[in-house]
Amino acid sequence: MVNLDSKSISLDSLGIKNATTHYNLTSDELHASTIEKEQGVEVSSGALAVNTGEFTGRSPKDRFIVKDDITKDEVWWGNINIPFETDKFDKLYKRVTDYLSGKEIFVRDSYACADEKYKLNIRVVNEYPWSNMFAHNMFLRPTTEELKTFSPEWTVINAPGFMADPAIDGTRQHNFAILNFSKKIALIGGTGYTGEIKKGIFSALNFILPVDKNTLPMHCSANVGKKGDTAIFFGLSGTGKTTLSADPDRRLIGDDEHGWTNENTVFNFEGGCYAKVIDLTEEKEPDIFHAIKKGAILENVILKKNGEVDFEDTSITQNTRVSYPIYHIDNIQPGSIGKNPKNIFFLTADAFGVLPPISKLTPGQAAYHFISGYTAKVAGTEAGIDEPTPSFSACFGAPFMPLHPTRYAEMLSNKMKESNVNVWLINTGWTGGSYGTGSRMKLKYTRAMITEALEGRLDNVEFIQHPIFGLSMPTNCEDVPNEVLNPKDTWADKASYDNKALELANSFRKNFAQFEDYANEEIMAGGPLM
Repeated sequence: MVNLDSKSISLDSLGIKNATTHYNLTSDELHASTIEKEQGVEVSSGALAVNTGEFTGRSPKDRFIVKDDITKDEVWWGNINIPFETDKFDKLYKRVTDYLSGKEIFVRDSYACADEKYKLNIRVVNEYPWSNMFAHNMFLRPTTEELKTFSPEWTVINAPGFMADPAIDGTRQHNFAILNFSKKIALIGGTGYTGEIKKGIFSALNFILPVDKNTLPMHCSANVGKKGDTAIFFGLSGTGKTTLSADPDRRLIGDDEHGWTNENTVFNFEGGCYAKVIDLTEEKEPDIFHAIKKGAILENVILKKNGEVDFEDTSITQNTRVSYPIYHIDNIQPGSIGKNPKNIFFLTADAFGVLPPISKLTPGQAAYHFISGYTAKVAGTEAGIDEPTPSFSACFGAPFMPLHPTRYAEMLSNKMKESNVNVWLINTGWTGGSYGTGSRMKLKYTRAMITEALEGRLDNVEFIQHPIFGLSMPTNCEDVPNEVLNPKDTWADKASYDNKALELANSFRKNFAQFEDYANEEIMAGGPLM
């Protein structure tokens, strides 16, 4: 039970006995507790800086889903969704709760999904105060009145200090993140990386919303224009999703996770933002830069002697991060809900310099490219990569999608047709040649193309078809040189362009082979022509 006056709560029903609990502490209290325990320091801007330890990112090979009557025939089992036995979960759960018993524990009641009809109440149980502060930042925050009658539907139990024994527990190694849909529990241990907390609930919603609510969950950012039109931005890391959705003329709904309802509304799952801060500058990302203040948590950054953050220092990890509540951003959409989606943008950083900077997609092409989730890795992004490498992540978020990607793609295609939404493929990558020869697409050109699409000014221009990918490319766009719009025109060696385009098209086909048995004719027709 909850005692709001004393900020304590009993965890006996979870099997956690004799714990000293701290219930729904404020951000300031959790900040202070972290510093007192010497688990973090305050930086010059007032934000809290912590080190997540051994793991500075997610561990996809250690993410499991309990295989039971609810999941066995629904989940797309394989390397992404790895099955875990029910009895092994129960034994591991008991070992984790025994580990947490008698300890000082931080508990938070919160919820996901800004739309009241889809609200998912969540109780988060953390071993560390800064993990609980992360939950405060990232999940939606109930009012005091709502807490009086709060009843959790899902529970997150987060024990970074508990190390699993694979021989006993059935895990791959000592860290794990396991979803149990029957018991509605996300069990996380052996890792301090906070992203596992939010992605656990995101993964759960990616099952719950399509199966139970006929609502499309999306790994995307979204904003709203002055006319009330909603735009959605899909994109993997490095494609510009956060940058391009942060538009001074449009209000931010959210930067990472959303649902698209049958009522044709788009709602944010979260109450905050979790952004990369590698090479962050005030000039490049003013919204993120100014959000790093008291109440924000920086992860795995290096500090200068004066307490300032050295955003260029990646000696701990390239995946330096900050979490902050969404109200740290000024230009946000009230209620985190948008209506009337009119434009969807698939962002890709094509390091081969092949794809057009902007092209309009048919419903079949949209589904094909959504399932493909293409971008490219360039030299230096991962160990062993010294030339551009195609990278595909289904639905632009494969690690978080429990169902088969075609389920999500067909939902997206149907919603496109029902709402008459435009879908655009935007290449924020290279032009004039591949990485090492060409140059990165100028941000001002990309912004201009997106603005023209949002304002409807591309509706009346002439389009031509890309001969290999079949994409419709506009022949002119205000504030963008015409020769930039057709990628082949930017290459000095046209034959080399054709060869590289055919090479990339073949990579698309090889990747898509795993989905062919599940895709309908319309989706299959959306792939490359050659």
